[in-house]
Amino acid sequence: MNINRHYLDLQDSYLFATVAEKIAAYEAQNPDQRVIRLGIGDVTRPLCRAAVEAMEQAVREQGTAAGFHGYGPYQGYDFLQDALRQHYAAFGVTLERDEIFVSDGAKSDVGNILDIFAADNRVLVPDPVYPVYVDTNIMAGRRVFYADATAENGFLPLPDEKTDADIVYLCSPNNPTGAVYDRAGLKAWVDYARARDAVILFDAAYECFVTRPELPHSIYEVEGARECAIEIGSFSKTAGFTGTRCGYTVVPLELKRGGVRLRDLWLRRQSTKFNGVSYVVQRGAAAVLSGEGQRQIRADHAYYMENAAIMADALREMGVWFVGGEQSPYVWFRCPEGDSWAFFDRLLTRAQVAGTPGAGFGRNGEGYFRLTAFGTHEDTQEAMRRFIKAL
Repeated sequence: MNINRHYLDLQDSYLFATVAEKIAAYEAQNPDQRVIRLGIGDVTRPLCRAAVEAMEQAVREQGTAAGFHGYGPYQGYDFLQDALRQHYAAFGVTLERDEIFVSDGAKSDVGNILDIFAADNRVLVPDPVYPVYVDTNIMAGRRVFYADATAENGFLPLPDEKTDADIVYLCSPNNPTGAVYDRAGLKAWVDYARARDAVILFDAAYECFVTRPELPHSIYEVEGARECAIEIGSFSKTAGFTGTRCGYTVVPLELKRGGVRLRDLWLRRQSTKFNGVSYVVQRGAAAVLSGEGQRQIRADHAYYMENAAIMADALREMGVWFVGGEQSPYVWFRCPEGDSWAFFDRLLTRAQVAGTPGAGFGRNGEGYFRLTAFGTHEDTQEAMRRFIKAL
């Protein structure tokens, strides 16, 4: 019996698992110290009332013969697909039900979507980058190339015509840097993909934090994107579903490669390997997209962005260069000392504050550090007070 030896090409541990292990080791040795976690992007605000009430009602339905739901539709229930269509219509994008696939989260789909692509495709990802993009392709044996995201280009790389790629990952607002593409930047990538018959995998997990009207929420706001892009979204950061689990992937009907609709391949994959998201969770997700649900979650978005402002103000006070913190819940700053893992250790031991070292996101992340705004106001304020004192 042979194993998939491509797994041996991975780093020994997933980035955020390493961060968690380091924190746990420090806490075990220092039980009297309270570590404030601003590293892993988990949320702290509870589910909004609209979602809770919808799920409570759905649970009661499940307890009746008339209202019981077993296996659901492979692409998700009509009511959630329609709610997502209305959500996209708010920023000028028209979708069909058949293009929307409800999933258990963006992280799953970012990796699973690769099942419909051959292993010999060349994959282009920005560097620094969310590690899942790279690791899932290495697991399949694909060659991964990098588009340099640096301070000089605002951590928003544009296509290099000398680089050929079949699959391109983009994330905007970006994780980890918080940088956001404008329409011109996305149009450059769409033109690049169409010229090469490439496919863009667009991660829109943080689109809810975009408030400036000139910045796009969806790549489908760009002309031509429906012919070359798959978009992956999430309720995790939008509505606090990190533990509840719900996301979605959009595959336009006109997106074809090799004479085959990619939407049909994705349906075949999902109907074979995935049994869908529970009826209860989908009712909660649909309630999030209702008028009342949107009002409630926007208050949570504002809460997190107040945390981002607290972090940004502290960094300005110290004269530390950073990006993000606006239109994004992440702040990406230049380490006062170059080595990002050494800075992680210093911040943990001197201030009992944990962030994420930039080196964990790629070569261009070295020398930078990511903080998340998903904590509480109290913890964020205390963390930055400790941060300033320690540095």
